[in-house]
Amino acid sequence: MADPTNSEIAAALDELGDLYELDGAIVHRVIAYRTAAKVIRDASTSVAGLTHAGRVTELPGIGATLETKLVALLEQGEIPQAVRLRAKFPAGLLEMTRLPGLGPRRARRLYEELGIDSLETLATAARQQRIRDLRGFGTKAEENLLAAIERATAAAAEGGPSSGRVVLDRALTIADEIVAALREHPASERVELAGSARRMADSVKDLDIIATATDPRALAEALGHLELVEAVGAIGDNGTRVRTHSGMSVDLKVVAPDQFGNLLQHFTGSKQHNVALREAAVRRGLHVSEYGVLDDATGETLRCSTEEEVYASLGLAYVEPELRENRGELAAAALDGGAGLPRLITERDLRGDLHSHTVASDGKAEVEQMAEAALALGYEYLAITDHSASHGFGDDVSPAQLEAQIERIHGANLAFDGIELLAGSEVNILPDGSLDYPDELLARLDWVIASVHSSFRMDEAAMTDRMIAAIEHPWVDAIGHPTGRKIEQRPPYSLDVERVIAAAARTGTMLEINGSPARRDLNDVYARAAAQAGVRILVNTDAHRPATLASARRYGIGTARRAWLTAEQVANTRPWAEFAALRKRVRSG
Repeated sequence: MADPTNSEIAAALDELGDLYELDGAIVHRVIAYRTAAKVIRDASTSVAGLTHAGRVTELPGIGATLETKLVALLEQGEIPQAVRLRAKFPAGLLEMTRLPGLGPRRARRLYEELGIDSLETLATAARQQRIRDLRGFGTKAEENLLAAIERATAAAAEGGPSSGRVVLDRALTIADEIVAALREHPASERVELAGSARRMADSVKDLDIIATATDPRALAEALGHLELVEAVGAIGDNGTRVRTHSGMSVDLKVVAPDQFGNLLQHFTGSKQHNVALREAAVRRGLHVSEYGVLDDATGETLRCSTEEEVYASLGLAYVEPELRENRGELAAAALDGGAGLPRLITERDLRGDLHSHTVASDGKAEVEQMAEAALALGYEYLAITDHSASHGFGDDVSPAQLEAQIERIHGANLAFDGIELLAGSEVNILPDGSLDYPDELLARLDWVIASVHSSFRMDEAAMTDRMIAAIEHPWVDAIGHPTGRKIEQRPPYSLDVERVIAAAARTGTMLEINGSPARRDLNDVYARAAAQAGVRILVNTDAHRPATLASARRYGIGTARRAWLTAEQVANTRPWAEFAALRKRVRSG
């Protein structure tokens, strides 16, 4: 029997975590299995191989208990605990737990209170409107469940999962390692990532890498020999396709140097961008493809070594990869030598971060450690914004604790030269739009970012009113992760974003692009609309440890660039003295 892949092992641990949660196990046990599943899914080497070698506990979060279960999985094909738990519940119940927005606890309630034990009985109950009256569900949740069932059923009919997409940071971890390794190979000349990953999309299905080489077959063979590769397709002079241990497909295309630009452009642009580009070319008597630019009049094909040459051949300025979504970029590139294109923000433009956490709530570092990391990035300011009094995850900060935290941050501020530490809070927006600290305490803070962390299933009107009430609060400087989405995990809550943007513009409240790779919220479409409406945008990391201050800004800036944002449109590109004056509490006196 062949060893299971990392993805199969991770799926087994995810299932075990779901089964334990269905069974009412303590939350720490459930989290341990889900954390281990993520570690294994992202591992760059064979976890089965590490288990056979007795080295699997070298992976973070994998201890002796989990090692025993992995050994059983490899030897028996099953985890005994999963077999035992599976027998306690109807088979369809476990399938229900995988619906977005449901989960094991809510699935068990449906089972115990309404006798729902499968997707079929769940769909029937939803159509009969029997779920909406159950506490904690409601009409909107009932409608969302029915829509999720329909998507899952359609995907099953097509023979695949509802989404085979991977959140960008997982994909780029693999891509960065592969590109770096191929660039080190003696036969390598040029190696670049292409596809939606290069455009910094929220998630990707696979990876495309474009290369030139003195020995194309040798470079393709080198890809197949990398430790993170699990399976290799046919190898030829034009490249190869491989699958990594994490299940990611990677296409390497090796091309002649004078066609590198053609291929890189073709495989970077979205389908919509490339269609629009081809249509624009036809109007000029040209035909664009991955092989070159064909001139109808002469019959000659222009082969381009750079992307700039491809765009120039069509009378266009160079279009940055993040903009290639057919959202007006070609018209902007054709305008007066590209004058319509923005000068996009870069990571180097950021001067500070206004959303970070410490051990005072759910962070992993002290104030001083976060300050040192921010200083190392060249930042002029950092807001410490631990969770507030009703975050609800066991790490809440009471008013008295916040008083002490304010003193702690102000004391640390005196000890650090070159950076301003702001005593802040990520205040929870309660269902009625009020905040969970009294105004007198909020007034003592240097910075308040308000976010929704509960009651996600409110209807659109109520959720929008809730958000606008917080925006209008005199001590709220900014709104954090405004739509609440988790990429490939949780959809945004129902929200009239246009009304939210209008309220933010009217009150001078900043809106955040949260750089956490799982959030990237606001998304690029809403961030562009907000900036156009005159809202000041923040690019924050929501860092819970020092390293995240650097790693997450890559994704926040990626979203900002996809939103066409310049440094001038992002508030925290300003030096401290200028940014300080932009805070609502300062402007209102």
